[in-house]
This record gives sequence, C-alpha cells and structure tokens, in this order.
Amino acid sequence: MPDLPLPKSAFIDPTGANRADVEALFAQTTAVLLDFLTSAAQYSPLPKVTTMLPVTLPENPLAESALLSFVQTLLRSSMNPAHPGYIGHMDSLPTVVSILGDLLAAGMNNNMLSVEMSPMLSQLEPQLLAQIAQLFGLGDRSGGLLVSGGSLANLQALAVARNVKLQVLKQGLSQRSQPPVLFASELAHTSIQKAAMILGLGTEAVIPVATNANAQMSLESLQAEIEQAIAAGQQPFAIVATAGTTVTGNIDPLPQIAAIAQQHQLWLHVDAAYGGALIFSPEHRHRLSGIEQADSVTFNPQKWLYVAKTCVMVLFRQFGLLQSHFKVAAPYMAEDSQWPNLGELSVQGTRHADILKLWLSLQHIGKQGYAKIIQQNYQITTYLVEQLKQQTYLQFASQPEMNIVCFRGIPDWIDEADWDAWNTHLQQHLLREFDLFVSLPSYRGQRWLKVVLLNPYTDESVIDQLCKGIATFARGT
Repeated sequence: MPDLPLPKSAFIDPTGANRADVEALFAQTTAVLLDFLTSAAQYSPLPKVTTMLPVTLPENPLAESALLSFVQTLLRSSMNPAHPGYIGHMDSLPTVVSILGDLLAAGMNNNMLSVEMSPMLSQLEPQLLAQIAQLFGLGDRSGGLLVSGGSLANLQALAVARNVKLQVLKQGLSQRSQPPVLFASELAHTSIQKAAMILGLGTEAVIPVATNANAQMSLESLQAEIEQAIAAGQQPFAIVATAGTTVTGNIDPLPQIAAIAQQHQLWLHVDAAYGGALIFSPEHRHRLSGIEQADSVTFNPQKWLYVAKTCVMVLFRQFGLLQSHFKVAAPYMAEDSQWPNLGELSVQGTRHADILKLWLSLQHIGKQGYAKIIQQNYQITTYLVEQLKQQTYLQFASQPEMNIVCFRGIPDWIDEADWDAWNTHLQQHLLREFDLFVSLPSYRGQRWLKVVLLNPYTDESVIDQLCKGIATFARGT
C-alpha cells in the first residue's frame, strides 16, 4: 500500500506485513468484549446512557486506545441481553459461534448478491434453507432466502403473494378495478401494515380480524371478513396467520385458517418469526400443526435459535415462484448454470453473509441441543406461571403457549383507573431494585408486563427474585 498517513492497522495487508499490529488490535478488542460478556450479570440489563460517544468526524486518526475506551463506554451503555434478568423482549444472548460467524463474514466481506461474489455461501444458503423449509413440512420444492429482518421477510412474502394471486408483476396495480385486500389478526405484527403500504396497497388493505380471549385469530370473524370484502367489491388475495404473537406469544389456529385459505383460493403466509423455532422441539412442534400448508413462512433464528442479529429467513412452498413472479435480472452479474444469484430473487441486492453464523450455530449446537434449550425454556415458564397464579391480584393476558408470559397487576386496593400507572411503577421497581427488566407493552388498550424466558441462564432463582420483587412492591402500595 502506498505510504499513506493511516494507522498501521487500518487494513489487513494481504502480504502479512502488518499482522502483528492487527493481531494486537484484535486481541485487545476481544479482551474488552469478553471482559464484559463474562461479567454481564454484574451490569444492568438495561442501563441508562450517561456518556455519549463523540459524533464529530475527526480530521486525523484517533489512537487505538481511544477507540477501545469508546468500546467500553458503548458496552456498558447498551442493552444487555446476556444478563439472566433481561427477560423483557425476544432478544437473546448470541451463540459464541454466531459471534465468530459475524467476524468471519465481515473479514471475508463476500456479497450475497451473486454467486461470483460469494461462490460458496451462495450455494450454502439455498441448500440449508431448503432443509429448514422441509422441517416445516413445506415439501420437496420449497426453499428460501435470508433477509435483514422480519419486516423484510413479511414484505417479500406478501410481494410474491400479490404478484402470484393478482398477476401484477409487470403492469402493477393501476389497471385493477377491484381493490386488493388481505387479512391478518388484529394482533399481527405491524410490519404487515408496512408491507401493504410499500406494496402500493395501503395500510387499510390489511383487514384486521378479531381475536379470541387467548389472543388467537377468530375463525368465524375471518370467514365473515372475507365474505364482507367480496360483497363490497374488494379482491381478497392473502391471509397472514401468526405463530407467536409479539405481546402474548400465542399461535393462531393454523389448520383451520389453512382450510379457509384453500376454500377461497387465498395465499397463506405464516409469520412464525418467533414460534418457528418449535420445529426443532419434538415435544412442542405439534403446536405448529398446519404450518406445513402455508405458501410462505417467516422465521427468525435471531430469536429462539440465539443467532446474532440479523438472521431472518422467508421460506416458500414453491421456491420456483421467485423466478417467475419476483425475479429481476441483473445484467451486470454473471449467471451461474446451477445456482441462482440470490440478489435477483430478493428485495435486497447487496447483503451480509448471515448464512455463515446460522450454519455455524446449527453445526455447533445441533437439533437435539436446541430441543433441550427449548424444553428448558418451557419448564421455567411453567414454574413462573405457577408462582404468579398464587397472587390473586395478578391477571394473565392469555394462556401461555410458548415461553412468553404476559400479566398485570389489578390490585383491588387501588382505583382501576390507576392500574396502568401501578404496573408502570412495578416495572421500574423491578429494574431499579432487582436488576430485572420486563417490558411494558400496550395490549387491548391497557399496560401489561411481558416476560420472555429466552436466556438459557435464566433459572428458578431469577423467577424467585421476580416474584419477590412483585410481592414487595405490592406490599408497599
């Protein structure tokens, strides 16, 4: 490299000339990270940001010691999902090999846009995702793509559904006289409305379907909404079912929804961003019965498979539909005779090689390993539910179906109008006094406490602390 005024470790010299400098920076950075992660339980699960990183653009290079100091500040001011008391969201501590996978992928800097830009990884991704699609029961012609988030997965699935069912790949929606609509639970993820907006349908094209007391889509309401839409001159084209709602973790009745979709010849998409992990559990995969009838599925290994963010897939029963109803060829890319250029089939073009950390995690932990983790999560969830049921002033939002428990206090010694404030103060009390972070979602117009028992290091002692924190707060109000 020409003699430029740059740090010796600015790049890795491909001849190895600066290996010692780079190795030293790697070692120091890794030490800082490991020092934090191996003592994560000593820090708050959700710290306050007291010192912000500098946002000015320096004229000259900063010393590596300054960068490492900034890294330490960042670590201690960031969400800490490794803490056993971080039990508020579907965010997990990552597998070790997925951390390493991200490092390897960044170092290789391949591009999942095309085969020539990622020759091995562009073969690994479709092969591995085809196997996972078959675990979902989607059949021999199924397959999928990785995308950067569940919102993009839902967007891509509904884009293909729109193009297949409405035949609008080339001319778009402008020639259609009947407004297209789709149906989703009133508790479906907000990304469904975003997708409808981006796809030119408008957010009102997502017709919300009422749910029952257990947060599951009402079949009677679904059937009625479809019939009303047809009578109103609209054109239904898809149903979105959810396997693991964001707030309560409940699963829509997939077999019956699939039957309704077939009756009306509608595309069935299942948003299994969270619950999809149950395909790895012999004890609990029956909860996903019916998902094998889906036309497309969203699944986020970054959640219950503990793969570092981002790692999300969208699967299709007929993977070939991407070729016929979504592909836009890139003439500047060479074509491979055996493997597709994934960027031509995806919403994204240039894309990080997330497949590497997923593949490494599956190899390192294995299906049985994940099954054991999931079973442990269920056991600790059962323990929590049993403890909470002993307190008469607590109410459940639904019957838990996974490792998510949503509840709130309804103390009869205060006015009902103050219950939301009571639960808000309880959440703050748990974080401040017990280093326990539970989230505070809005559900059916009220504030609830949500616990997600995802961390494999969250054990009964953490649950005991949670119950103690609730009890001490209740006694003091």
